[in-house]
Amino acid sequence: MSIKISFIGAGSVRYTVKLVGDLAKTKELNDSLVSLMDIDEERLEAVYNLCKRYNEEIGGNLKFEKTLNREESLKGADFVINTALYRAPGHEDGYVSYEIMRDVAENYGYYRGIDSQEFNMISDYYTFTNYNHLKMSLDIARSVEKICPNAWLIQTANPVFEITQLIKRLTNVKVIGFCHGVEGIFEVLKALGIDKKDTDWQVAGVNHGIWLNRFVYKGENAYPLLDEWIEKESKHWEPKSPWDTHLCPAVIDMYRFYGRLPIGDTTRNGSWKYHHSLEAKKRWYGKFGGIDNEIERPKFYEELRQIKRMIIEVSKNPKIKITENWPEEFPKEKLSGEQQIPFINALTNNIEVRLFLNVLNNGTIQGIPDDIVVEVPVKVNKNGIFPEKIEPDLPEKIKKYYLTPRIMRMGMALDAFITGDRKILEEVLVRDPRTKNYDYIPKLWDEIFNLPFNKEMKEHYNKYK
Repeated sequence: MSIKISFIGAGSVRYTVKLVGDLAKTKELNDSLVSLMDIDEERLEAVYNLCKRYNEEIGGNLKFEKTLNREESLKGADFVINTALYRAPGHEDGYVSYEIMRDVAENYGYYRGIDSQEFNMISDYYTFTNYNHLKMSLDIARSVEKICPNAWLIQTANPVFEITQLIKRLTNVKVIGFCHGVEGIFEVLKALGIDKKDTDWQVAGVNHGIWLNRFVYKGENAYPLLDEWIEKESKHWEPKSPWDTHLCPAVIDMYRFYGRLPIGDTTRNGSWKYHHSLEAKKRWYGKFGGIDNEIERPKFYEELRQIKRMIIEVSKNPKIKITENWPEEFPKEKLSGEQQIPFINALTNNIEVRLFLNVLNNGTIQGIPDDIVVEVPVKVNKNGIFPEKIEPDLPEKIKKYYLTPRIMRMGMALDAFITGDRKILEEVLVRDPRTKNYDYIPKLWDEIFNLPFNKEMKEHYNKYK
């Protein structure tokens, strides 16, 4: 079936090209129209050229269009994939403004800034200083509501939890949050020597806060296998990269307290004891200290910038074969493992699939309000999205001590954004254990509001000053 898929923020080159490759390899969707939209003309041109070339190299039959205009891209769209990250005028990418705001906070004694998802204070998943990004994401959703109201909005850019919840709260858009953190389970199975074909597993929680509630191998509880690995092998564990934290000491520590294994990015949001210094990070996350520190995070951002520059140059040379030069990143036949295209295919062509998506709870996880967006396993087909029964239920410890605080922080971030009440932002720091002088809290926020790219943010929040 021929459909139109709009990529908003298509300049996220690697991600867009990867998803377009999945689309081209999915025969039921192979005659679709791909609309690429970005405000950066150079990056848009690059991704347009690379997508067309990747499509041709793997024998795809996709059609392409490009535009700098969001409304134009959304016209007639059946699905909208949002990967856009707000970028302050005059800056090379969207990360620069967050790093500037982090520096401001660190000058007041807040190591790694003032954003966080839970108790960790790592400031690499922006929730409180990101007015501009939340506003842009909401504007995109409202454009979808106006121009293509029947389209599905596939929210891919972080913070997935906050943005999906915000859009659910303020619009009637059919929005679903997407994340690939669930793939961390496969690293666990690999380490334990377990074949995923013989494993029955289930995860549940909120985005970047999911837990292995069911773990069965060949009909038997597989948690004793994990316990055995921890006892015999965990001391030999070494991370392969800063992102490799799937069985790090922090994961094991959280498992011992909560009674279930945290999956994917969940461990990055454990507690302040894992994050209070670079030394602590290395103790709990291995030799790199994870990705959320003052060494690895800037290196990652610079790597992204170098890749972007390289890809732009490659896009100008049609003689370079994408699949030959980057076979692991852009393979000829294998799908990427991302969930967006299988989701689209399931709804469009009834190719039923099991996915792990961010949807309204509506009783799926007991004890969590129905109107909260949760990340759970679902069945998707032409009739819609059907969450699985969470069985067994998540332990009360996880609900009370992990999910409830995380949901509260999400609520504070959205309440502040929606109302413009800066006192909520100040209250976040009143509760921050790093705060030493409460008189400095308003001054810190004033300094952030006075940054050139935060003019609209300042006007929004100063109504309650």
